[in-house]
Amino acid sequence: MSEISTKPYMLRAIYEWCTDSGYTPYLAVKVDATTTVPMEYVKKGEIVLNISFGATSGLKMDNDSIRFHARFGGVSREIYVPVNNVMAIYANENGQGMAFEPQLGGYDDAPAAPAAPAPAPLAPVSSVPTLAPVPTPAPQARPAALDGEDGPDDGGEPPKKGGGRPTLTRIK
Repeated sequence: MSEISTKPYMLRAIYEWCTDSGYTPYLAVKVDATTTVPMEYVKKGEIVLNISFGATSGLKMDNDSIRFHARFGGVSREIYVPVNNVMAIYANENGQGMAFEPQLGGYDDAPAAPAAPAPAPLAPVSSVPTLAPVPTPAPQARPAALDGEDGPDDGGEPPKKGGGRPTLTRIK
């Protein structure tokens, strides 16, 4: 019997912790052909989504995917994110949350393609996620789906320093 992933359970737990604590839960997602997101908001193959109650409609987080409707530029869009594509879930206000390594193309239903023997791994990689505070770097661009806002109105300019707004930093 194959082992059930803990990732969808951790995503739901951090989401619940954020909402219970009055924080705004954000998802960082690696975008590929299996995700359904507004491509005009994707930067470097990634998108950050506000998944708070006020920013989403019909949020459903199951063991395989996260789906909901959100407004982008005043237009309601359907969002579909496979759990394997989630890179992080965190509270926007303090940056606390959990980061994951995206497992693109790692679906049980996908047919196995014949491949050459894989080289031996260089070092074992731990698949156990850990919860840790995220350091606060300089402020970055705002996420695509904001609490009822239509989108960025800064004309594409970088954010001004001194805002002190926490952001997620992935450390490998």
